[in-house]
Amino acid sequence: MDFASLMAKEISKAKESFPSTSTQGDGSEKKYVRRAELEAARVAAYQEEQERLQREREERAAQKRKLEEEEAERKREREEKKRRLAEESRKRREAEEEARERERRKKLGLPELPPRSDSTTSREETPAAENEEDMDEEEVIRKLREMGEPARLFGESHKGRVRRYRRLLKRSQTPQLSKGPIPTTLELVPEKDMKVPPKPPKDREERRYLFCQLASYFNMVLEEWEQAMAKRDMSVQQSFQGRQAYNAMVQSRENMKPLFAKFERGDLEENVLEAIVEIVHCAQERRYVDANDGYLRLSIGKAAWPIGVTMVGIHERSAREKLHENDVNKAHIMSDEITRKYLQSIKRCLSFAQYIQIKYPTIPSLPFLSFPITSTHATYKTEENKYLV
Repeated sequence: MDFASLMAKEISKAKESFPSTSTQGDGSEKKYVRRAELEAARVAAYQEEQERLQREREERAAQKRKLEEEEAERKREREEKKRRLAEESRKRREAEEEARERERRKKLGLPELPPRSDSTTSREETPAAENEEDMDEEEVIRKLREMGEPARLFGESHKGRVRRYRRLLKRSQTPQLSKGPIPTTLELVPEKDMKVPPKPPKDREERRYLFCQLASYFNMVLEEWEQAMAKRDMSVQQSFQGRQAYNAMVQSRENMKPLFAKFERGDLEENVLEAIVEIVHCAQERRYVDANDGYLRLSIGKAAWPIGVTMVGIHERSAREKLHENDVNKAHIMSDEITRKYLQSIKRCLSFAQYIQIKYPTIPSLPFLSFPITSTHATYKTEENKYLV
């Protein structure tokens, strides 16, 4: 076989193996394909693939967005539930604290707590009172200026201005507590007006002023006692006796709060008031022996204290009825625990005024002085009161 026949055979094989890629309009196959058609087919396939990928990406994004929205909704529900539980827990805790405070005030005889408004609602969102809209704008502004408050605040509406005026008016009408060891709503009087009469007056206004004098006197003694505790040497303050003296002062201050509450209400028993007025009057006149006698009559009383067998026969003796005398001769220190505590505190204040020997000296102790004793005149310190000063 020559070279020409071999080449013809190979060319025929190549023509038979060439694929037919297109057809003509009449259905016959084309013998060739143009490069533009191949490029158009490739571009169409590429665009179709890109559209398919875009649809898949959009589907995945929509599914992810849906999952994120569901997760955000669940998170919002959890936060709302947590906030609601925290709010309920706070209200329950505040209610328990308020109940404990009311129980403590009731036990100590302090005045009741004012009703507490709910702080969760804002001032602008609180429901308006029935008579909030009956005030004119100019009248509210004039009254606020008379109270020394700004007439308008930034972003404040007329309702908010009326609410602010009523809140300030209510606050100004609330009795303010005085400063001192024992805060009280009574108006304290200066030291020159603290001298109480020997007997409590019958007039209501005079008795109210007497309660102010008593509260001022005990506050003054407690304040002097507290200052005396602070002026001691550090070695004395840290000693066992020094700590005991300080604890006695703090305990006396706490135990006298029910007595101040009775002063504020004016419902102190008549015989107890008479005895306290007698004690304070004698202490102010520096007659501490008479003051201690008045305290003994108030605390122990004059009633018979039977010891042993009180009835030996079948007939009741005439002296037995003295065992049941009340009112005048009964021991008030045995009435209840609160009375016992504030009577004991009165005795401690009396002892401090007697043994401090600085501002309240006994008159017969220094007969050679014709002027009142002050802290600059006291230059001595005895062994029994070294833990007081």
